[in-house]
Amino acid sequence: MIRLAIQKSGRLHEKSLSLLRDCGIDVQNGRDKLKVEVSNFPIEILYLRNSDIPQYIEDGVADIGIIGENLVYEKSDNLEIIKRLGFSKCRVSLAIPKEASVDSLSYFNSKKIATSYPNTLRRFLSENNITADIHHISGSVEIAPNIGLADGICDIVSTGNTLYQNGLREYEVILQSEAVLVKAPTLESYKADILEAFLFRIQAILNAKNKKYVLMNVPNVKIQDVSEILPVLKSPTIMPLAKDGWSSLHSVINENKFWEVIGELKDAGAEDILIIPIDKMVA
Repeated sequence: MIRLAIQKSGRLHEKSLSLLRDCGIDVQNGRDKLKVEVSNFPIEILYLRNSDIPQYIEDGVADIGIIGENLVYEKSDNLEIIKRLGFSKCRVSLAIPKEASVDSLSYFNSKKIATSYPNTLRRFLSENNITADIHHISGSVEIAPNIGLADGICDIVSTGNTLYQNGLREYEVILQSEAVLVKAPTLESYKADILEAFLFRIQAILNAKNKKYVLMNVPNVKIQDVSEILPVLKSPTIMPLAKDGWSSLHSVINENKFWEVIGELKDAGAEDILIIPIDKMVA
């Protein structure tokens, strides 16, 4: 059995559960529990406060966890990021009042900066030879400049709407972040085997992300032309049709490339093009 820590509530909670379910892991929502066993995979889910997860993993209470990369950077030097999960993307940024005139980072010298990420901010300021007064605030950082507590802030930014609503603008990105799977510094061998099986399932989900299965009918004399257009993994699958001189081509295409390629495929002779979602893909 391996123990996985995820947020009990918050922006990563539902997406973490969704990933587990996509991996075929029958997990309960844990609304009233802090610990839930899974019936169809040797994993136990711990529902914890987001900020507590790094320490629980370092202390050996949990073996692995799904948290934001920003939290790893802020809270721990001992956790290993073993898989970037591609969701809950955000950034840690410096923000200033909209009306502030700033032409370089030296603006922050001798300024007061409010943040929930003091360690991240301290590293950034040190790397850029900036000396500032850091005010550690656990929440509602955006209000600090409006009440005279700080000249700027350092906080998580997703869309920037919260900054705008509080009279602030993003000035400098300190760290790009997304959800990551992390593990304890040491892991027993049998737990490492379970982790590998878990990672295999996660990778199959990530491989399929933004991919579509594409089928099309192509005259045999046009197969080479169409094949050269398709951004396939290796080569397209070609199956003869009942109609003489025609074949069906099957391949995988990135969804964000589809509209760029579809016209070229039709011009090259492809017909009856069918696009099918991919749930999982094992490379």
